[in-house]
Amino acid sequence: MATTTPTGVRAQAERGKDSPASGAPMSHRQILEALSGLLLGMFAAILSSTIVSNALPEIITELGGGQSAYTWVVTAALLSMTASTPLWGKLADLVSKKTLVQTALVIFIVGSVVAGMAQNPGMLITARVIQGLGAGGLTALAQIIMAAMISPRERGRYSGYLGATFAVATVGGPLVGGVITDTSWLGWRWC
Repeated sequence: MATTTPTGVRAQAERGKDSPASGAPMSHRQILEALSGLLLGMFAAILSSTIVSNALPEIITELGGGQSAYTWVVTAALLSMTASTPLWGKLADLVSKKTLVQTALVIFIVGSVVAGMAQNPGMLITARVIQGLGAGGLTALAQIIMAAMISPRERGRYSGYLGATFAVATVGGPLVGGVITDTSWLGWRWC
């Protein structure tokens, strides 16, 4: 039979019932607030892989690339995203997940800016590789953090948000890319 010492009771009282140290579950609102930021980053990462599909003919023509550049613009981002995903997962075991998400966002944004300023197909493909590294982190870490903050019993309830984000980004990417490319005051570089 276990007994609680006065010191143990005092420690529990000092931590408070809403403290993460006490293991108190997050409320539905807290989970949605945390997921909204994660899913927004993941939405941008998934969107980036499909948004250039309608703009590719114009991009390649303007940059003076050939057929191989045409395929590598999309493939480079997908390959680097796929290759980096397990690395981000391993890093999540070793380093703060919050720091990793912020790092992945910075890498993704840097890759996006460089891609928008590309002067030749090689620069664009390199930028898409950088973008894919950040996107791999955003997609992997969103799932890892969701698993860490939501109990297995509740996880199914929130997995729908993840699936909906993937679906909307995948279907909406070509549509958004076409609109951006065809808008005279924007152009393909905003993709």
